[in-house]
Amino acid sequence: MRAIGVSNFMPAHLRTLGERTEIVPAVNQVEVHPYFSQEDVQREDEAQGIVTQAWSPIGGITAYRGNGSTGRTFDDPTIRGIAEAHGKTPAQVMLRWHLQEGRSAIPKSVRPERISENFDIFDFELTTEQLSVLDALDKGVRGGPEPEEVTLETFGREIPEA
Repeated sequence: MRAIGVSNFMPAHLRTLGERTEIVPAVNQVEVHPYFSQEDVQREDEAQGIVTQAWSPIGGITAYRGNGSTGRTFDDPTIRGIAEAHGKTPAQVMLRWHLQEGRSAIPKSVRPERISENFDIFDFELTTEQLSVLDALDKGVRGGPEPEEVTLETFGREIPEA
């Protein structure tokens, strides 16, 4: 038996994979942050026993690839208010949100102080109401590319055989 992980697999992709192989991915890495939660993907992952792992879990993609209409998660007044109530940063609140909702999250940072900050999320807990408020921030706007558009033709890189 092999263990695999996939990235940006939508429910239809997961179903197709299930029809073509008996191997169920252990992890599905997808864009998930308060502005884009992909509930349908998370439900399908859970139904198949797949861990949803959030890339751009604190909405970094909203800061550098956003279309301007959604704003930045880091500046969101709701997230900032929850952070202030707990004496934490918006990033810490978003990471705690993922943790409490059962997702794996992989924040990216190269700065030691940010990496340390990202680990400092185990001394507080968001209330049920705060989790609901964060869930309600979903704007349904993807920051990254549409999974169907990620092809050899659009990205121009060969994918080597494993």
